[in-house]
Amino acid sequence: MSEQPRIVVTVGPDGAVSAETHGLFGERCLDYVAVLEDLLAARTVRSAYTADHGRVAAVVAQEERDVDRA
Repeated sequence: MSEQPRIVVTVGPDGAVSAETHGLFGERCLDYVAVLEDLLAARTVRSAYTADHGRVAAVVAQEERDVDRA
């Protein structure tokens, strides 16, 4: 079972806000930068890719067949 996508937002004692995505693979994490900036009324100062950036979401296909056995 794959990890549910989530974003962890941390507010430090000095008021600095950081956010990290989990379960979002490839460039999908970048879609959330503008959303977080709007929600937090903030501007991105520094960003970096996590290990998930290079991963690919696994797609599992299950096929069901009726087999006539004689």
